[in-house]
Amino acid sequence: MTPGTTPGPAYGTEPAFAAFGTDTTAQLPRARHKAEPAAPAAAAARPGRDRYLDVLRTIALVRVVVYHIFGWAWLTILFPSMGVMFALAGSLMARSLKRPAAGVIRGRVRRLLPPLWAFSLTVVPIMFYFGWEPLKEEGIWWFLKLANYVFPVGAPPFPWHSGDKAGLLEDTWAVQAAGPLWYIRAYLWFVIASPLLLWAFRKVPWLTLLAPLGVTAVIGSGLFTIPGEFGNALTDFAVYGSCWVLGFAHNDGLFEKVPRYISVSVSTLLMAFGLWWASWHLTADGWDLNDIPLAQAAWSFGFCVILLQYSPAWKELPPRLKGFDTVITLANNRAVTIYLWHNLLIMATIPIIDLLFQIPGVWPTYSGYIESAYTTLMLIVVWPLIGLMIMAVGWLEDVAAQRKPRLWPNGAPKKRSHPR
Repeated sequence: MTPGTTPGPAYGTEPAFAAFGTDTTAQLPRARHKAEPAAPAAAAARPGRDRYLDVLRTIALVRVVVYHIFGWAWLTILFPSMGVMFALAGSLMARSLKRPAAGVIRGRVRRLLPPLWAFSLTVVPIMFYFGWEPLKEEGIWWFLKLANYVFPVGAPPFPWHSGDKAGLLEDTWAVQAAGPLWYIRAYLWFVIASPLLLWAFRKVPWLTLLAPLGVTAVIGSGLFTIPGEFGNALTDFAVYGSCWVLGFAHNDGLFEKVPRYISVSVSTLLMAFGLWWASWHLTADGWDLNDIPLAQAAWSFGFCVILLQYSPAWKELPPRLKGFDTVITLANNRAVTIYLWHNLLIMATIPIIDLLFQIPGVWPTYSGYIESAYTTLMLIVVWPLIGLMIMAVGWLEDVAAQRKPRLWPNGAPKKRSHPR
């Protein structure tokens, strides 16, 4: 397997998000909400659909795929995708919580599970086909863990080695496929906790905003550790908790109450601290912030503050981005599908690219060129595979959101047939 496709610790694996970010209710006409309790003025002034947030979500998704192919550590600094995704989702969750919390949570969970079930029904049987015997490895408790493929409140089980190393997929394919599921768990925890977090934020905003950073400092410095999967889940919650609550601040207009030069200056200092901390805690992957919780938390939080401080709240894309309109729309409408399947599809590019070596005259004359460009070829091949997966199972996102299923929802106007 090429570098960058092996997931790290729970807080280190990427990803990102129709269910994670798109707020269907927010797109309804405002007349439908006149009778509801008044939201903060800044939030009420925001458009129903913020295309700036859609652009950020698309960039985050593309960055995740590129990172998992090339494994470039500097990408975690250039654009901390997971922190951005949690901040965006937190903002839209706060907007949705103008309605009764139980209904909002139920809707978010409902929109997440069918795409996850399609993924689980594909991956788990393949694990068994390749000889996975979890009862021997984990005993009867395995049945409870398996339920996380249905409702992911914890870590789903998977074999560390599955099948033949020289087979169609290398023997770590199950690890790669299940790696992104940590984000589903973290997202669910945040959704369930959001009513309480939002209440706390509106009572004591600065304490609620910064408390997760404090918890991360305790965990990341080694002063206090919690072993096992619960410890991983708590670390995820702490590392990205401030980004999620930062989304609340964005929705409630807190940024407009703080002078821009102050927020940008403080954020820059916090980001500098994150890089300083990382410089003293480098791992085998160097400057990969995914492996350094406190550095990840500080850098992601400061980065998101600056992004949201300058948020232009576009009702539509500016002219210079119009050419990407359909791509951005498709990515946001099928973000869950892209996120869940991208790692597995990255691995699927390998046997496809290897077919080039079987073309007469390629081996050994041109094999060196193919090998040197292998990861670039993976990046090229993975996008058509993602497109095929969008058409195959992406419509489940529409079903989960109680919309009419669509095969390719890129927002392009339909061509009208003209009578002869």
